[in-house]
Amino acid sequence: MEHKTKIHERIFTALVLAFFYLPILYVVLFSFNSSKSLSRFTGFSLQWYEKMFADRMIMSAIGYTVLCAVIATFVSTIVGTVTAIGLSKSRRILRETVNQVNNLPMLNPDIVTAIGFMLFFTSLKIRTGFTTMVLAHIAFCIPYVILSVMPKLRTLDPNLAEAALDLGCTPLEALWKVILPQIRPGIISGALVAFTMSFDDFVISLFTTGPGVSNISIYVYGAVKRVNPTINALSAIIVYVITVVLIVMNVVPMIRERKGKNNEKANNL
Repeated sequence: MEHKTKIHERIFTALVLAFFYLPILYVVLFSFNSSKSLSRFTGFSLQWYEKMFADRMIMSAIGYTVLCAVIATFVSTIVGTVTAIGLSKSRRILRETVNQVNNLPMLNPDIVTAIGFMLFFTSLKIRTGFTTMVLAHIAFCIPYVILSVMPKLRTLDPNLAEAALDLGCTPLEALWKVILPQIRPGIISGALVAFTMSFDDFVISLFTTGPGVSNISIYVYGAVKRVNPTINALSAIIVYVITVVLIVMNVVPMIRERKGKNNEKANNL
């Protein structure tokens, strides 16, 4: 009976994974199709990738996407890390209040956040475009960075910073040489999550950008109603980038942990 239950659990898990990943594999596979057919694979070809890189509109969308994601990641990582460090030294009431407020953008539906940003920029009579899209991306990426850094700060020995100050370090040196190295894994995880969220965002980008500025998601949305196999290639590019980011998020901590264990063994010897 127990054996049959395990088999059923494995079958159910396989079906769930197939439901999630088969459409992605389908898009990637047909991005290499030699014909325009989206239902019949006729042969392997890179022509859709060549046409994609030759299309100025697609390359413009990729450029805006990458630039926006890099800027949003850089700024949100700095702001989120500094905010998390400040909260760790604040009173409990203030810390809990800010944490609850920090969770609101993640719990809110994207459409609500997007409309909020749009009304905010409109009320201030700010012309929407690339700048407003970047500002919106920074705003919704910061909570993810804070959420990634805070657990590392909770495990940090509070006496380390004080010891560094007693040994002659300035507050800035204590932050740079003592605190940041200890919470580096959380900072990296937060930065990677921020980059991923910004790179594939659609709803907030659609409501906060202006004419002539579109990222990959907006371009795909506008072109998906037409039979254009270059969309498969463009969508596959997104899959490749997100996959690389996820691999880095999971592999880098494992490698560092293994190196740390090897160093401990070497020191013990």
